[in-house]
Formats: sequence, C-alpha cells, structure tokens
Amino acid sequence: MSEYHIGDAIKGFLHKSQLRNGIRALQVEEIWEELMGKTIARYTDKIQIINQKLFIKTSVGPLRQELLYQKEQIIQRVNEAFGEKVVNEVVIQ
Repeated sequence: MSEYHIGDAIKGFLHKSQLRNGIRALQVEEIWEELMGKTIARYTDKIQIINQKLFIKTSVGPLRQELLYQKEQIIQRVNEAFGEKVVNEVVIQ
C-alpha cells in the first residue's frame, strides 16, 4: 500500500468530487478584492461560480456597464488566480 500526504489525498478527493465547485465559489469571493480592486469589490453584492460561469451581482448601474466591458479580463484574472480554467463565461446581473 502506498503512502499519501493528507494534503495530496484531500486535493485528489476534491479534484474528483462535486465539492470542488463549491470551494472554488468560496475562494473567488475571498480573492475578489485582490483581482478587481477595493472599489469594485465594495459595490459587488454577490459572486458565484456555477458550471464554469461566474455570476456577478451588483445594484450599481455604471459598475454593471463597466463589468460588461471587462468580461474577458475578468475571465483571465480569475483563471490566472486559480492556475487553471475555472471560468469560461461571465454573467453580470
């Protein structure tokens, strides 16, 4: 029987399980301010990742418009932060 480090075992489990998406959703909330800046983070109401779609909810009209123009940049920043393709579409609500 081979030996595994607990960290490697957890990573392997998460990679194969459905929990991975939920954890990614929590992680994106934690790093949102780093990725987009304090002002955007302050006026963003909710962030979710569902089926490789990043849902961003804001009630500020001008911010919504700005985010619409930055969709590709947002996808790149999020994927770079995770080191893999986590998001392939952004939905602004």
